[in-house]
Amino acid sequence: MRAPIATLCLLAACAAWPAHARTVYRCVRDGTVSLSTAPEPGSKCVAKQIDDNAAKVPNLWGNLGVVKGTLYERQQDGKTVYGTRKLPGSTPVLAFTVQTPPGSPAHVGLGALGPPQLKRFNAEFRAAAKKTGVEDAMLRAFAHAESGFDPKATSSKGAQGVMQLMPEVAREYAVADPYSAAQSIDGGARHLKQLLRRYKGDLDLVAAAYNAGIGTVTQYKGVPPYRETIEYVAKVQALYERYRDAMTKPVKARR
Repeated sequence: MRAPIATLCLLAACAAWPAHARTVYRCVRDGTVSLSTAPEPGSKCVAKQIDDNAAKVPNLWGNLGVVKGTLYERQQDGKTVYGTRKLPGSTPVLAFTVQTPPGSPAHVGLGALGPPQLKRFNAEFRAAAKKTGVEDAMLRAFAHAESGFDPKATSSKGAQGVMQLMPEVAREYAVADPYSAAQSIDGGARHLKQLLRRYKGDLDLVAAAYNAGIGTVTQYKGVPPYRETIEYVAKVQALYERYRDAMTKPVKARR
């Protein structure tokens, strides 16, 4: 059982690993995250290099708190693979409950993630979601990450309002008053709609472009290697999962 236990420590972000670097795949499917020692068929997976000698273990789950799950073993391409998602042919190895380590530092100047805020500009978010087709939870995740829902927020780079629209973006979407919550949310939603279309729903690229610009994502052919942008993408992903979960709980409760 030594290999599965070591793998569980890797996937669950334990500290006592053998002394060498590892590659872990963070896989996303239908809004859920799993970790695996190889890319999962049917999921979008990103390789994460983990240095066992690092002073701080990164949070690969993308959310905080207690994570409960099962470690599964499967055969893939002639190799034994371990992961936390139950796939066809998988065999359960271990059940685990872990406290995830603190996530990446918050996006510069934006503070901690904090709980979902479902009452802030509720009518405006619903209207923008209905108009554009961009998920309400996603709009709120970006607003939370960008301004903490502060309609008067102004960044050092000139971004303004709830959705922190840069002046050129505000002009593109005819946002006359970027400090109007309704106009900012509407403009931000239309901008996100275009980004989702451009990047075929890839939220990592959408968030990277929202933060660093389309040209920068094109230049690097993906998420640019800027600490701020990498942290921002992780923050949006974590917030999106939180808002989706918070906004579906009442629906489940009524059933």
